[in-house]
Amino acid sequence: MVTVKCSYTVLPSEPTPKGPFWLSDIDQPAPWTHVPTIYIYKPNQNLDDFVERMRESLSKILVHYYPLAGQLRWTEHSRLELDCNEKGATLLVAESPKTLDEYGNFEPNHTITELFPQVDYSKSIEETHLFLAQLTRFSCGGLSLGLAMTHSLVDGVSAIHFVNSWAKLARGETLKEEELPFLDRTVMRSPDPPAAPRFDHKAYEFMPMPLILGSSDNIAERKKETSVALLPLSSDQVLKIKNKANEETAVSSLVRATRPYSRYEAITAHIWRSGSKARNHDKQQPTTVRFVGDMQID
Repeated sequence: MVTVKCSYTVLPSEPTPKGPFWLSDIDQPAPWTHVPTIYIYKPNQNLDDFVERMRESLSKILVHYYPLAGQLRWTEHSRLELDCNEKGATLLVAESPKTLDEYGNFEPNHTITELFPQVDYSKSIEETHLFLAQLTRFSCGGLSLGLAMTHSLVDGVSAIHFVNSWAKLARGETLKEEELPFLDRTVMRSPDPPAAPRFDHKAYEFMPMPLILGSSDNIAERKKETSVALLPLSSDQVLKIKNKANEETAVSSLVRATRPYSRYEAITAHIWRSGSKARNHDKQQPTTVRFVGDMQID
């Protein structure tokens, strides 16, 4: 069992902007629970001053990524916004009696969760830190860094940028101007009054998310922790699922496909249908699957 030895609240090393921080419409649907990520380091480095270096570098990187040192809150219009109040981030230092080999391939399960900082969701959203990190030393001398970051502020790309920048500061390097984050989300604010759509959105990306039948809001659902699972699929299994999806479409009179389903579409539909069944929803319960694509505009 992993034992937490000490806990630190790490504050930005310099004063940062304070006050309300506007979150865009794209940020609103994201669960404000924390997404776990883990980094594993083999036992071949000097760890004597590692904890102190991580504390100092985290304090420095929070100056540039100061929203992560704030806290979320609800506005009177039931929107999420960020309170930049320099409450800081959590850094835990823990020890495990196990070796790295005993964790195998670190497949998501109940054992590996002890390597991540645990968030107390019984507290109000206004009391919860947005970024938590846990350094765990293993008996073999290895180390893991488990992170928990709220999806309301970061996506996968921005999380990687944050970790890479933190790593540079931990190594004693400095950040270049082009490596600093752009934090102003008001560039995504819609005009007032909103402009008319330029084309017909046949999909439902701009429709309100469906509610659980009998519920008047989705706040309870957004409080639920993110589930993580590993689904290994061989090339033969992927091909079988894809072929089955296209065969069913070919014989169905309800669906008219203009092209065969891709592997991605077939696997996504299979996972979503299986997940919907596992949740035992009412047969009339509307559900929506969403996926996010990153784009870069030069």
